[in-house]
Amino acid sequence: MQHRPELTEKWLKVDFHTHSREDPKDNIAYDAHQLIRRASQLEFDALAITNHNSLTFDSELQKLASEYNLLLLPGAEITCEGKHVLVINPPFLPEKNELKLKDLASLSHPDSLIIAPHPYFPGFRSLFNQLDHYHELFDAVEFSAFYNRFFNPNEKAIEACQKYDLPLVAGSDAHNLWQLGTAFTLVAAVKTTEAIVEAVKKRRTKVVSYPLSWLRMLRVMANFLLADRLKIPWHI
Repeated sequence: MQHRPELTEKWLKVDFHTHSREDPKDNIAYDAHQLIRRASQLEFDALAITNHNSLTFDSELQKLASEYNLLLLPGAEITCEGKHVLVINPPFLPEKNELKLKDLASLSHPDSLIIAPHPYFPGFRSLFNQLDHYHELFDAVEFSAFYNRFFNPNEKAIEACQKYDLPLVAGSDAHNLWQLGTAFTLVAAVKTTEAIVEAVKKRRTKVVSYPLSWLRMLRVMANFLLADRLKIPWHI
């Protein structure tokens, strides 16, 4: 049975940044179906599968998500000049490195979100000062799940939001199912893609996150090195 969209505004539990086995770049143990089922178990209302430079979104996945009372948001983590950018409900999907950062405006749309993911985290894919140069092209900045009490580059992300008057959203950047739920966004909206996008732009959001233990941070890094970089089919 397919559920109809909920037409009453409430606080929706949303993850704007996840990955699945369909990702052409990363070696991930679970597929989109398993991710959707796990999100339902954790009582998410909406989920974006943001695989790299690809759209993991079709009528079959929409139907499956709906059966679990979950709204599937179209999304992707695209690469612009070697930097990662999240796009939710994109009007089109550019090829890898097809767009320059200064051309992100071509993806801007009233029903789309352009988000700066993990902008100040160590790694050459993070935006760093490029966010300062192109802040007017972004709709929101991400509060990343990969932090703890002693290591938290999210503090700079919060400062950027305050400096440039941008909304803050959170995402798990899940590459392992256990990461889902470590950081997410509460959005005050009706349960539709367009309403969620509008609510974020109007700052009707709350960030919820849980600092990772050192052990969990090591698990994330080990999986990144072994599975994603060395392509060893082993996840911990």
